[in-house]
Amino acid sequence: MHLRLSLFALAAATATAATAAERLTITVTQDLSIARPSETITVPWKSVNDALPHAGVQHIVVRDAAGHVLPYQVTNVAPEAKDPQRIGVAYGELLFQHDFAPGEKRATFTVEKLDAVVPPFPAKVSARIVPERLDDFAWENDKIAHRTYGPALAAPAPAGSDKEVLKTSGLDIWFKRVPYPIVDRWYNVGHDHYHHDEGEGLDMYNVGTTLGAGGTGIWSGGKLWSGINFTHWKVLANGPLRAIFELTYDGWDAAGTQVAEVKRFTVDAGHYFDRIDSTFTFAGGRPLTVAVGLNKEPADKGEDAKSTLTEDKASKALVQWVAQKTMGDFGVAVIVPAAGTPAYGADARNAFMLAPATSGRPLRYYVGAAWTRAGEITSAQQWKRYVADEAARVASPVHVSLSTR
Repeated sequence: MHLRLSLFALAAATATAATAAERLTITVTQDLSIARPSETITVPWKSVNDALPHAGVQHIVVRDAAGHVLPYQVTNVAPEAKDPQRIGVAYGELLFQHDFAPGEKRATFTVEKLDAVVPPFPAKVSARIVPERLDDFAWENDKIAHRTYGPALAAPAPAGSDKEVLKTSGLDIWFKRVPYPIVDRWYNVGHDHYHHDEGEGLDMYNVGTTLGAGGTGIWSGGKLWSGINFTHWKVLANGPLRAIFELTYDGWDAAGTQVAEVKRFTVDAGHYFDRIDSTFTFAGGRPLTVAVGLNKEPADKGEDAKSTLTEDKASKALVQWVAQKTMGDFGVAVIVPAAGTPAYGADARNAFMLAPATSGRPLRYYVGAAWTRAGEITSAQQWKRYVADEAARVASPVHVSLSTR
């Protein structure tokens, strides 16, 4: 209700139409017949500033074709940069979202300068280090939440303490059944509470020393070689519509080759999938084979769960469905567009997709999950269809054109 009132007030305050010279028109086209919910549209801030000189990030309004005011975000890619002439040199992109209905191939939007200050929009995404829980790093949007593990959790337990120790680069899932943020609340209420569904969801996914939900390793000599906990973190953007952050994993041995990795996560509102760009660094000119994987048995033993893994070669995806006894069912998947002709592998605890990686060049893949109790995806068939549609959207990005006419 607060968001609706804020947008209504903003629309009322800016009812006077801007002249053509003060308006940037954005036309977005796409080629698919399926829906594209919460499609994130990006426009370089330089293009906005070229069309609307000296436009301030807090002094613009974005509207759809019907005149509705849309929430937006401007990324800040160079916070240390000085901008005395107000030409936006520190900014990266203007972001906003649109729900393309099935068969909708074209949508138009406008950006206008305002004298009024536009307050921040309520955040649907967040990402942060959690030093109060042994350097976890947690992130979420309005659909799903995740975490992974930092150096404090890997550190040895002091003599006589009951400190937990876990060395893993696997990715965890926190399943949500509410659209509002839950990460801070769950950490604050304590470890025991978020292992039970008290109406908002729960942490029921087991990572251990597996790849978890979309972790990576090097596949060499019929063996998986993976790192442990991240050592450094950096948040690059933090809502309201997109969070971007990086996690650095120090070098580990992969069949005699030292490998280091930096993962860059892009988390968008309204999506069950996150995008990850992993840059591996290693010596030698030949590519290594990267495994992007899933824990074969991620459910609690008491759930007597049945995990089914499907190799969807058409979508370049590995799709998992886990049927549980009492806590609802859930799906997990990875999509690896760079896999070319998809290749798959497995060891005793993980199933994975395989793709070549060149030192210093990012490998892009997507990791997603959904839970039946959230009420939107309630069957294995629906999950498979969603994954296939997501793969189609990834393979066919929208096209953006700009005009000041």
